[in-house]
Amino acid sequence: MPIDSANPVPPTYPRRIGMDQVPPHVAPDLIRSAGITYSPEFLAAPHDFMAKLHQDYPSIWYDVGAYGNSWQATKHADALFILRHPEIFSNEGATPFPRDPDDYFYFIPQEIDPPEHRKYRNIVDPVFSPQGVLKLEAKIRKLANDLIDEFADEGEVEFTEAFGRPLPVMVFLDIMGLPQAMRDTFVSWAMDLLHSNSRESMGVAMANITTYLKGAIAEKKANPDDGVVSLIAHAQIDGRPLSDKEVFGFVCFLFIGGLDTVFATLNNMWLFLARNPQIVKEIRDDPDNINAQIEELLRLWSVTFSGRVLIQDHELRGVQLKKDDRITCVLPACNFDPEVFPNPRECNFHRPRQTVLAFTVGAHSCMGAHLARLEIKCALQEWLKRIPEFSLKEGTEIEYRPGGVVGPEAVPLVW
Repeated sequence: MPIDSANPVPPTYPRRIGMDQVPPHVAPDLIRSAGITYSPEFLAAPHDFMAKLHQDYPSIWYDVGAYGNSWQATKHADALFILRHPEIFSNEGATPFPRDPDDYFYFIPQEIDPPEHRKYRNIVDPVFSPQGVLKLEAKIRKLANDLIDEFADEGEVEFTEAFGRPLPVMVFLDIMGLPQAMRDTFVSWAMDLLHSNSRESMGVAMANITTYLKGAIAEKKANPDDGVVSLIAHAQIDGRPLSDKEVFGFVCFLFIGGLDTVFATLNNMWLFLARNPQIVKEIRDDPDNINAQIEELLRLWSVTFSGRVLIQDHELRGVQLKKDDRITCVLPACNFDPEVFPNPRECNFHRPRQTVLAFTVGAHSCMGAHLARLEIKCALQEWLKRIPEFSLKEGTEIEYRPGGVVGPEAVPLVW
């Protein structure tokens, strides 16, 4: 059913938690408690854990946990179908972030299904399109080199703090028209929102983000600039200005999405490269294959999941899914589907071309996908020009935080 995004109301989909809230249509032999995103087994080696789901779990199972119950889909073909059929699998109410029910808003355009979804994306497409992000290439390369200048002669660096985080976050803040001086504060809010299993901590982070962004939006309305926050604040759809709720929901979604995913991806990739010097050599020796190299690294180290809510009954692989059920596409696991990617944990820069589900697909595919790919490309090329050989600092123990974006906490490197 179409929703009124200008006058949002909390969805009525149930949020089931625990064994006592497993609906009766779920077959007992499909019930599991995998602990994806938070269990010690997952956090010990998240991507290995998700690759093993194909041998240890059914293709579709019903996951029961302390933070919510949901069907889980790990097959590449199933994810393609789910993500491309919003008339069955809706995004409304599928985003887990807490919101004040008395001041509710939709995360736009993520929680808006077609056909209204496209109207919102059209507002920012000129910025995030392939042609739009190419205008940023020289700036990204300069920033990458400016950051490398700070540590290239030191022989070691904590990659996350010195490069993996600041590069994409600083680019993003410039695009949004938000102050670089607030960078670390913004990131800390995003970390608390995305990596806390405490609804209370998430709520505090969401309140901080809300207060700040409402003030920033008001300032951009009074003093327009060429940033995306200002663009959205002054945008129109169907000849009418966006409502305050629409503007806030749109800006808030971009803010959250832009502060964590790319730097988690870079952290994963550099950790892998530090452990595999032969892969680094292959990248250096075959510079014309950079785009395929990036896709393979994205396949191996995708960091997010994509949830939906069923708005009608549907059968998938003989499993009966019912209206109001939640389902999560475990995208990293889908990228390890051996039916699509033989020897899925092997890095092969010459695989036959297949859809990599790092940024989802379909109407709700990630708006920042082109920017992310460009940032990874610039980061790889500029880093390897300056630091062609590097390794993980001896004695390092890699740790992961729980949460819906998977990446190592710290990656200390030496060369």
